[in-house]
This record gives sequence, structure tokens and C-alpha cells, in this order.
Amino acid sequence: MRMDKRPVSVTSEQPRQESGFAELWRVLIQAGVIALVIRTLLFQPFNIPSGSMKATLLVGDYLFVSKYTYGFSHYSLPFSPPLFSGRILGSPPQRGDVVVFRLPRDDSTDYIKRVIGLPGDRIQMVHGVLTINGEPVKRERIDDFIEATEGGRSTPVKRWRETLPNGVSYNTLDLYDEGFYDNTGVYVVPPGDYFMMGDNRDNSQDSRTSQVGYVPFENIVGRAEIIFFSVYEGERGWAFWRWPWSVRWDRLFTIVR
Repeated sequence: MRMDKRPVSVTSEQPRQESGFAELWRVLIQAGVIALVIRTLLFQPFNIPSGSMKATLLVGDYLFVSKYTYGFSHYSLPFSPPLFSGRILGSPPQRGDVVVFRLPRDDSTDYIKRVIGLPGDRIQMVHGVLTINGEPVKRERIDDFIEATEGGRSTPVKRWRETLPNGVSYNTLDLYDEGFYDNTGVYVVPPGDYFMMGDNRDNSQDSRTSQVGYVPFENIVGRAEIIFFSVYEGERGWAFWRWPWSVRWDRLFTIVR
């Protein structure tokens, strides 16, 4: 039996292999560019690390923030390089919007709160009641918020339905009667700035404090839109093997209001 001993050429496979690697790199680069564009111009994911926005947002919520709603500042860019000041295609936030912003005293830190005061407004808390331009905001008592604590105990927290002058309604929590920030002086919001407050009124570091103060329009990153994922407090979102028990399934794909 005669065997064909002609050498087998491999040169034809090498360009094909190099072409495959080049194609892979092109795909990865294109995917990176698309992700960068989406993150910069459209949506950016954030997660909630504290309870200052309870019960609207809970610790362990993951949400998308729209970057285009209010236009773009240099805080819209990755690493926030100071390439320009002000906003491009700017559109001011509405009273009641839940927004992510950069802390004025530390612009490397993101906060999320609700827009309560617009430029020129006079904001005050009187015995726990929010007043805007001298008028108390309408609120009504609703069912308690039940918060689970360590050890399996449940603690009821007073909850109110608050309605702003423009008709936006949301729930706030009242941990203490006559809390530290339940009675304040009058805050007069400067031109171009906004007054932010957390829905968990007795457990929120917001514009009532000197650590936050008034928030310039330029510092606003975007508006909270939708909760796309949520795990119970103390759980890790990446621990997929615990998802059957750790995920708050009823909060997935809920609109932030």
C-alpha cells in the first residue's frame, strides 16, 4: 500500500487564524465603544448603598439613570474631565424628580435624592411638615412601612403620602417625632441651584445639612428611571447561586417615582 508522503501545507491556516484574532479584537473594541456611548449619553447603572431614600429605593436596589434627560455636563463623561463648564442641551429637572448628583463639596461622590426646591424657592421644615414658599405641602398618613431588622424582628415606621404643588406624589418615612431636621430655618435656593431631600426624612444627609447644601445644576448626573435588579440588604448582587432567596423579585423592572 503506497502512502502519500507529500508535505501538508499549513500556510493557508495562518492568515485565517490571524484574521480570527483581528475579528475578535474588532468586536471587543466595537462593544466597548458602544458601551461607552450608552453609559455617557443614554443610561448609567447605579446601586443604592444607604437607606436615605426608603421606601422609594432600598439598600440593594440597582437602577438605571438616564443621562440625556437634563442634558450633559462634564460629570456625564467617564472620570469627569473638566473639558467644559455648564450643560449642553440642558433641560432643568422638575420638582419631585429622583436624581443622581455629584456632591458639591466632594465631586467624586454620587448622591441620590429627590428634587424638592427649585431656584428661588423658600424651603422650610415645620414640625416635620415640608413647606414650599410658605405653603405646607399636602400629606396624608398611610399604612406603616415594615422594616425587617437583624434577628428577624419587624419595626413599623410611620409613612406619609406627600404631594408637591405640581402634583407629584411619593411616600416619605417619619422615624421620629420632632426629629433633628423636623424644624429648620428658611432655605432660599440660589439661582441655578436645587434643593434635594431624601424620602427617609429623619435618616438623610441632604440639602438641609451643610455637608450637602444647595446642588448646582451642573452637578446633576441624571434622573433615576427604573430598578432593573434588587437584592435584600446584606446580600451580594453577584452571588448568583443565592438569587432564588436573595433577589427581591417584586422590585425588578419597577419605575422609580
